[in-house]
Amino acid sequence: MKNIMALLSGAVFGIGLSVSGMVDPKKVIGFLDIAGSQTPWDAALVFVMGGAVVIGLAATHLIRMRQNPVCDSQFHMPTNKLVDKKLLSGAALFGIGWGVAGICPGPALVNIVQLNSQIFAFIASMLIGQFLVTKIVK
Repeated sequence: MKNIMALLSGAVFGIGLSVSGMVDPKKVIGFLDIAGSQTPWDAALVFVMGGAVVIGLAATHLIRMRQNPVCDSQFHMPTNKLVDKKLLSGAALFGIGWGVAGICPGPALVNIVQLNSQIFAFIASMLIGQFLVTKIVK
């Protein structure tokens, strides 16, 4: 049951990314380029992100009202509430990578179906970076 719910959640997330246009690097870069130096600024993703924040806040509120999760024996919520150098440097690297490539890990996984060599290069780079970080940061 847990794996089926994870698969369904991933499928809904992937469909949402596709429908919103977040799997298109040009659209994402058009949003991140506020100055409009490459293309006119595309504000459509503001609504995508705003919708995600509203749904995330509502879901978190509903989760906190429950005693136990539906498909597991306990909740796996983050316990670290510190904003430290590790968190800030990871967020900065993520943002820089997103701005340069116009794609982040979720849309990259959705784009695998295109069999595009650039997507495979992105995913390989992401996995290598993740491996290196686990070896460097402990």
